Amino acid sequence: MKKYFTLILLFAIIKCPGQSAKTDVLTIGTFHFKFHNRDIQKTSKNDQIDVLDKKYQAEIEDIVRQIVNFKPTIIAIEQDPENQSKIDSLYNSYRNGQYTLSRAEEEQIGFRVAKKLVLQKLYCVNDWGRNYKNIDSLLDNDTIALKKFKDYFYNNPDTAKTYITKDIFKEKGIKAELRMLNSEEHEQKDLGNYLISMFKYQPADDKFWGADFVTGWWFNRNLRIFRNIQTIKTGPKDKILVIFGAGHMNLLNLFFRVSPEYNLAKASDYLK
Repeated sequence: MKKYFTLILLFAIIKCPGQSAKTDVLTIGTFHFKFHNRDIQKTSKNDQIDVLDKKYQAEIEDIVRQIVNFKPTIIAIEQDPENQSKIDSLYNSYRNGQYTLSRAEEEQIGFRVAKKLVLQKLYCVNDWGRNYKNIDSLLDNDTIALKKFKDYFYNNPDTAKTYITKDIFKEKGIKAELRMLNSEEHEQKDLGNYLISMFKYQPADDKFWGADFVTGWWFNRNLRIFRNIQTIKTGPKDKILVIFGAGHMNLLNLFFRVSPEYNLAKASDYLK
């Protein structure tokens, strides 16, 4: 009886139409305009640009004008939820002409788009993921095992196989860089990086240690970010703009594409 009930319930879930239309989503993956260099792939000082320079400011304004055409009603940014009140304060000051934008992409793009569309706030949806206990037990202790892990992290056998992006913002501009970072080819190759390297790290006889590490470090983190976005209340006319580091799009875009709740727009349509 239990078996048949399960089959009937599954059939009902599949066959019943959704109660509401899907929400349109546009994701814009960016490089970090402040070049904080906390990611694995770092940009040397000589290769960095200053987005506050006049020519880049003009380019950012053009990018913003194109993104505004999507007409988002909700903007989600890569800031921790505990920073919400700080972001609210900065944005309100900017709207009132009392704050000069910093180099951060959530301000240079997010604040500008929000102000042009007269939005009341931006939503802080970042998360850092959660590890298994066996991962935390190694990472939280200053041991020989931890040293071996760090050595492998930065000098592993798969370095030659790793897909590495060549930045083009200095030669071709910010928009060209964003078009490249938001291309489907880049997205797929970037996700592949998480299935080699640390994914295969195996201390002692624990062949799944690397898989467990990547689960919390990347997959769990992005699932939790997606969940934060999912909890934002939306109506039938709402559209969501997501501004995050481009690396996150290899999973966030996958989630949006397969979710029955969202329609994912093409970033290239708004970065012409």
